Amino acid sequence: MDGVPCLRVSHCHAQQLRKCLQSKGSLDLSLCLLKDSDETVLLPILPSCLSQLDLQSLRSMVSSDSACEIVWSQVIKSPLRSKKERGRRCGNKLEKILQELLEAHGKRWTEELRGDLPRSFQRHGDLVLMGDNCLSLPLWKKMDPQLWSTVAKGLGAKRLARMSRISRDGFRSPVVTMLLGDHSWVKHVDNRITYEFDVTKSMFSAGNITEKLRVAGFDCRGETVVDLYAGIGYFTLPYLVHAGASHVHACEWNPDAVEALQKNLVANGVSDRCTVHQGDNRQLQLCGIADRVNLGLIPSSEDGWPVACRLLKKTTGGILHIHQNITSPLPNTAAVPAIDDATQRVSGKTPDREVWRSWAKDTANHITSLLKDVTGALWKTNIRHIEHVKSYAPHIHHIVLDLECRPS
Repeated sequence: MDGVPCLRVSHCHAQQLRKCLQSKGSLDLSLCLLKDSDETVLLPILPSCLSQLDLQSLRSMVSSDSACEIVWSQVIKSPLRSKKERGRRCGNKLEKILQELLEAHGKRWTEELRGDLPRSFQRHGDLVLMGDNCLSLPLWKKMDPQLWSTVAKGLGAKRLARMSRISRDGFRSPVVTMLLGDHSWVKHVDNRITYEFDVTKSMFSAGNITEKLRVAGFDCRGETVVDLYAGIGYFTLPYLVHAGASHVHACEWNPDAVEALQKNLVANGVSDRCTVHQGDNRQLQLCGIADRVNLGLIPSSEDGWPVACRLLKKTTGGILHIHQNITSPLPNTAAVPAIDDATQRVSGKTPDREVWRSWAKDTANHITSLLKDVTGALWKTNIRHIEHVKSYAPHIHHIVLDLECRPS
C-alpha cells in the first residue's frame, strides 16, 4: 500500500501506546505523531515491524470503545515531518533572513553570530517565547528597530517574548519581557483542552503532557476531586473534560494563575463542575469530601500531605496522586517495561526504579501515620503505581505516586 503505516488510536491513549511501540522498536522515530481530525492520533510504524505487530495485545491496553487500528497515511511529507527537522528548517530560515538584515546594515555574518541564534523556543499560537541565552551579542542591538520583526518573520510568529528566569515571589512566576506585540495572552491547545494564560505572569508546563494524558484516561465518574496546586488548570481541566469527575475543587494561591484558571474553565465549558479556592491550601476549610486528591507540586508537595489526608472521605478513603522530584545516585541504564505485580506498577529505568520505590514506601508509611493522626482511626495504604513524568538531569526525575488510602 502507498503511504506510511500508522496505528490510529484515541487521543487519551496516544502517549501510553507510543511508549509501548517505542519499547518494542516498532515506532518510526524519524516521524512525528499526527493529530487526526476525529479525535484520534496516528503513530507512525516502521514498515519492517508491521507484520510482527500484535494488534490484539495493543487493543487490550485501551478501553473497548477506543480506536486502535492500522491505517495508511498519505500525508507523510508535511504533518509527519520530525520535530527535529522542522526546527532545523525554521533555524535555517531565521539564519538566512538575519544574514540579509546584517548585509543591509553593512555588517558581516560570523560563526559567533550563528552561535547566538535561538536553538529552542516555545510556541504558543502566534507568539514565540525564547530563552535569554540567545541574540545577546552587542551587534544585534544596532539592528533595532528591525531586529525583532525580522526574527518574528524568520520564526513564523507575530509576537515575540523572552524569558530570563523564574522569580522568587513564592508563585514561581516567570520573568518575561515582551519584545514584539501588543499583548501577552496566548492560547495553547493540548488533547482538545484549551489553556489561555498571560506568558508574562504564568508558565505552561509542556513537559507534563504525559501525566496530563494519563489523568485524561482515568475514570472519575461520580468522584469528587481536589487539585491542591491547580495553577492555570494543568490537571484540573483533564479531570473535568476527559476523566469525567463530578466536581473538582481547584486550589491556587497565585491570583494571576487563578484569573487564567477561571477563563479556562469557561472556555472548556466546565465551570459549573468546579469550585476555585484562592489562597493557601493549608488554610482550606474543606474536610472529608474527596475520592481523589492531586498534589501536583514539585520539587515536593509534602506541605500538602496533611491537607490531603484531611480531605479524603472518612468512610471510603480514596487515592492520592503525589508528585515529587527524586534524586538518584545510581547510573541510568537501558529502559525496561513497567513492572506489574499484585500490588504496584513502576514505570522507568532499572536502577532508578529502586530509589523511587524506596521513596514511595517511606511516603506510604508517612501518609499512614498522618491519616491516623488526622482521623484517629487506622488506615491501610497501597502503592498502586509509580509514574515517571520527565527528567531534569541524569539523576533527577519527576515522578508521581498513586497511593490508595482506605480506612481499616
